[in-house]
Amino acid sequence: MKEIFPHIAVDAGVQFGKPVIAGTRVPVEVIVGHIAAGMDIATVAGEYRITREDVLAALKYASKLLAEEAVMAR
Repeated sequence: MKEIFPHIAVDAGVQFGKPVIAGTRVPVEVIVGHIAAGMDIATVAGEYRITREDVLAALKYASKLLAEEAVMAR
């Protein structure tokens, strides 16, 4: 497993190589999705047995990806 961002890692053999919370099989996209759906950080952390810092790292990682993305308007 290779850490690509603090608390975030990838491994071709885990979740098809998608970014996960380091040391777990919990995909970043699942964490971000739950927060977007209105769950609070403590509930998400408790449900997946991860830390508050892990949840915040998932959000920071998603923010970083969006900041790097360029979308062309049509």
